[in-house]
Amino acid sequence: MNHLAHVLLAGDDELLQLGGLMGDFVRGTPDPALPSRLAAGIHLHRAIDGFTDNHPAVVAARALFEPPYRRYAGILLDMWFDHCLARDFARWSPVPLEAFSDGVRALLHRHDALLPGDLRRFRGYMEAHDLPAGYADREEIGRALAGIGRRLRRANPLDTALPVLVGMEVPLRACFEAFFPQLRDFARAWIEENVAR
Repeated sequence: MNHLAHVLLAGDDELLQLGGLMGDFVRGTPDPALPSRLAAGIHLHRAIDGFTDNHPAVVAARALFEPPYRRYAGILLDMWFDHCLARDFARWSPVPLEAFSDGVRALLHRHDALLPGDLRRFRGYMEAHDLPAGYADREEIGRALAGIGRRLRRANPLDTALPVLVGMEVPLRACFEAFFPQLRDFARAWIEENVAR
């Protein structure tokens, strides 16, 4: 899952949400000086990624991709699932997508001192592209994938992946529909079990 899903699945706790955003920008064990709920949010991010990667519907969806896209299926699904979530956001959240998106960026500004440098730079990209709400737009998904592709060290086909994703929209939507409610339940249970109230 990508940024929109990680914040939504963290619930209403601001530090869990921030940890959900930081999860892709922190390697190894989180700094013990971080607030405990922020570290829990990073661990929640990783638990969500693990659940996602091993879910049978997601495994089956990765297998739908032909080479050369199959190697990058994890990235493609993460982005496309955020597109599915954004496009139908009212179904999953009582907060309108634009307001939620504004809140995500405001959260990053409120906690600027805690942000890794890469996330602080990515915040600028989010603001320029109205993310995460912008993920509702297919063309924004295409631009984001091209940007990820430019950052990878090896040559890759991410800048040409959008038509592939659009062509697979029906089975990928079915995968999302089968998988996301279970992921939401998993995240709620993880928070109940691992985060002290």
